[in-house]
Order: sequence, then C-alpha cells, then structure tokens
Amino acid sequence: MADILSQSEIDALLNQITTGELDVEDISNTEEKQVKDYDFGRPTKFSKEHLRTLEIIFEHYGRLISTNLPVFLRKNAQVTVASSETVTYSEFSNALSNPVILGIINFEPLGGNIIIDLATNLGYAMIDRMLGGAGTPLDKNRDFSEIEMSILQKILVMFTQLLRDPWRNVVDISPILTRVETNPQFAQIIAPGEMIAIVTLNLKIGDVEGFVNVCLPFITLEDVMDKLNTKYWFSTMQENRDENYQDYIESMLRRVDIPIKAVLGKSVITVADWRNLQVGDVIRLDSKVDSDMDIFVGNIKKFTALPGTSGDSYAVRVTSVIREED
Repeated sequence: MADILSQSEIDALLNQITTGELDVEDISNTEEKQVKDYDFGRPTKFSKEHLRTLEIIFEHYGRLISTNLPVFLRKNAQVTVASSETVTYSEFSNALSNPVILGIINFEPLGGNIIIDLATNLGYAMIDRMLGGAGTPLDKNRDFSEIEMSILQKILVMFTQLLRDPWRNVVDISPILTRVETNPQFAQIIAPGEMIAIVTLNLKIGDVEGFVNVCLPFITLEDVMDKLNTKYWFSTMQENRDENYQDYIESMLRRVDIPIKAVLGKSVITVADWRNLQVGDVIRLDSKVDSDMDIFVGNIKKFTALPGTSGDSYAVRVTSVIREED
C-alpha cells in the first residue's frame, strides 16, 4: 500500500508540477514494469514446477523402457527426456502425421485417458526387428497390416505397464491400453481447446532414432495436480526403497519361466541309419537303465535324477544337486 498516494500528496504533486518545481519528463523517465500478456483463451494450467516433476517421472520411465525394450528387440535401446511443454489438444493433433501410432491409455483410477505417440520410423524398425530383420525403418510411410498392428500393440502394452512404477510416488495407477489408432482423427479423447502437457522422449534403437510423445490432458491429472511438485514427490519416497526394490526384483525373478530338460543319454548314428529309422526301431544310448540322468536348467547341469512316472506322465526323481563349487 506504500505506492498509493493520499489526497494531500496528490495535491502537493500537482502544485509542484504547476509551479515548475517538478519536471514532467523526470516522471516519464522512471522505469516502467514489464507487463506480460495473458491469453484467457489458453490459461496456463501447468506451471514450470508441474512440468519439471513430469520430467522427473518420465526420466524414471525412460530408464525402465531402456531396460525392458531390448528383451523384445534383442537390441540396445536408449531413452532420454528431450523436452516438456504445454499446448492445446488441437495443436497436438494437427501436428500428427497420417499414418501415426497412437496408444490410447485409460489412466485408472484418474478420470480420463492419456496418449502415447510413437514415431512411425520407430514402429517400422521395431516390426522389422521382431520379425527377424536388422531393425531398419521403411523409406516411405505406409499403412500397417493386421500382423504389424498386433506386434505394435504388444510393444505398447509393455509401455503401458511400465507407467505404474514411475507414478507410484504421486498416485497408484492401473493403466490399461484400450486401443491403438493409426488415424489421428479417431483419437479425439478431449475437446480441441483443452490444455495438455506433452513430455517428449528421445528413443534410439541402434542407428534408428525418433520421438515418443506422451500427451497428458489437464482434466486427467486435475485431481493430482497438487502432488505434481518436486517437494511432494521426494517426500513420499520410502526410506527403505532399496530393500523394497530388492524384494520386488526377487519376487519377479521367482515367476520367470526357465527351461528344464532331462537327458536320458546320447548316441551317434550315421545319416543313412537316421534316414531309415522306422517306428519300433531301437537306438542304443551310452547310459544304463539304472544310472542317473543329467538334468539341465537352461544349458547348465544342475541335478541328477532317476526316471519314473507320476500318474500318466513321465517324471524324474532328483537324487543329487550339483553346486557351483562342484
């Protein structure tokens, strides 16, 4: 309130100007405050603090993709956060090409959907790699076949499932990939004038590089906007995070399927004998009927066992465990 003049101060100022004691030019040369235009048609609903927190969340998300995507592609992948910005949904949708790879994700329990926009050159490279190729994109974009869409859907399901852990400090989500669209006209999840935050990830697979844009509408995140700040995000991190993470990794490893094979024995025959094999022929092995069999876990011999049956199925009974030191 110190900048507001009283009536007596205003009268004294006018008298000084009238008598010439105060020069008007001296008043006009005072530094003016910079006024920033505010567009009421595009309200700023995402602050810099919100965008910074989203970048932290998706930095974690990028590390998870870098770890899990090579399992599908058998090729190294690098993911970094390139940028974050706020635009209207119409600006985002108008910038999309056709065809495009859009994963529409239900962001339960939050109300609304988000979109993952995967660059088409990355999509073609992933398809080529998963079908046995070197992972090279096409020179010219074309529509995707049903088989290719099935492969892309599997990749986007993995992308969707990886969203849970990075968002855990803000809200426990159960994201579900509802559909995959290749035409941006069929991906109108909100009104064109609604504000959205876009987090852009740079994904590099071998020599192929492209962007993955994550579209986050304000109406979807409105209920957790107060939690999208770095202070809250770090305060909710558990002190025993390392122990929980170790338990989580151990529980995941326990559910991994591993191949086990029991080797009855080995034999060497000629190609001619192999070509003439008939039903009922006997192949002599290098092991005895009452000798232990070798049990392999993957390609590593871990057990010895005796053959037998369990109900109507063949089975083995473990007789010894081969330790690493053995």
